[in-house]
Amino acid sequence: MAYPPVRALVDSVQQTSWGPNPAAIAGLGLAGVLMAIGCVTVVTDPPGRILVGAAAVGLILFALGSWRARPRLAVTPDGLVYRGWFRTHVLGRTDIKLIRITEFRRIGRKVRLLEIDTVDGRLVVLSRWDLGGDPIAVLDALTDAGYTGR
Repeated sequence: MAYPPVRALVDSVQQTSWGPNPAAIAGLGLAGVLMAIGCVTVVTDPPGRILVGAAAVGLILFALGSWRARPRLAVTPDGLVYRGWFRTHVLGRTDIKLIRITEFRRIGRKVRLLEIDTVDGRLVVLSRWDLGGDPIAVLDALTDAGYTGR
């Protein structure tokens, strides 16, 4: 299946870093804080407090981890930098075996993932949330930077 050519251009300059939208991360954190406040003040039954409290902690931890891992993927002079919640990996051109888009249907819509397969057997999977945009545009930018073909 051929994809339409999509270019991630910002003022005629190729984008070189991708990460979650800061406003979306802030919204998640705010939702977690509001749920925590609601857990303490509104919910009166113990099982409900546990469930709402766990959801609030989960949202806050996810927001903090997403903020810490920004930018998730970046093209630098040292190589392709992938940031996780706890570590940062630098992948040179020789460390990358294959970069591809995986597409499948989920709950009635098409979902695309950017997969980076490394020589040492690691597989990095990045979603639209992780990249802050369309994975095809990121693949196009990585192709233009010389990371997808030798």
